[in-house]
Amino acid sequence: MGARGNALKVCIFGAGAIGGFLGVQLASSGADVSLVARGAHLAAMRAHGVRLLIDGEERSARLPCTDAPEELGVQDYLIIALKAHSIPDVVESMAPLVGSDTTIVTASNGIPYWYFHVPGVPHFGTTLNSVDPEGRQWDALGSQPVIGCVVLPATEIVAPGVVQHEHGRRFPIGEPGGSRSPRIDALRDLLVAGGLEAPIRDDIREEIWLKLCGNVCFNPVSALTLATLDRIAGEPETRALCRAMMEEARLVGERLGVRLRVDLARRLDGAAAVGAHRMSMLQDLLHERSLEIEPLVGVVQELGRLTDTPTPTIDVVLALVRQRAAVAKLH
Repeated sequence: MGARGNALKVCIFGAGAIGGFLGVQLASSGADVSLVARGAHLAAMRAHGVRLLIDGEERSARLPCTDAPEELGVQDYLIIALKAHSIPDVVESMAPLVGSDTTIVTASNGIPYWYFHVPGVPHFGTTLNSVDPEGRQWDALGSQPVIGCVVLPATEIVAPGVVQHEHGRRFPIGEPGGSRSPRIDALRDLLVAGGLEAPIRDDIREEIWLKLCGNVCFNPVSALTLATLDRIAGEPETRALCRAMMEEARLVGERLGVRLRVDLARRLDGAAAVGAHRMSMLQDLLHERSLEIEPLVGVVQELGRLTDTPTPTIDVVLALVRQRAAVAKLH
């Protein structure tokens, strides 16, 4: 087990805004927490610890940080907190962290690699090119037990090694098939011990689709308009655009057997209430990082075609944001 006696070993692979937030919070949980990151952000965390601005104060945690996963050894939980479009290119580097008893926790936006590998779901076994090209994630991780995790907090990296928390502490989790297991109870206890909320859902696939209904519109519209979330979801013109995109995504979800428990107007109101948050795609645009377009927007178009469900509004916005990324050379 972990370096501290029987402490659980937990690696957060992708210690960006959400991963850094998780790292600081879980540092107080009693787990043996480590981070995989890169570049200036990694250098700052090594030098000064991970710094979190939250509730009007600064908290920090000194945690093992590396860009060489083999230094960390086999983990009990591997939390993948990377941007979804970057996972396929690095999934093979996760191998040293994974043993026969390692549980994978998918904590990225979009549809996870396992979404259609749940017995009994429509289109069982489908591999999505927009999510997992050539099935690389499934090939590398498909034999491992997995827990789905939906990321609801709003955070942003404001300087290398410094994460600003803006809203929320909730990370709904669930087994892909809806069962209850000791590993999900242990993960819930771990997150709660770190001061987070971790409700266990019996249909995490629905929760994932509900989050995607927001990401499919809020993220590309933010990159196209440079507007913050309160304006996108609150001003009539962009709210109507987002409502149309969310409705198309809802219909695609219904063809996949997903029934949303939250009304779309309530979903929009909840987004507007977050405040002047810059969506992750806008953050990446402003920092000249590649944009998370295909796993958040292209995936709904791909699934619309798979299920013969028209997505005309999504198609237009997808074409525009792809062009925005191409012009900025942020493919």
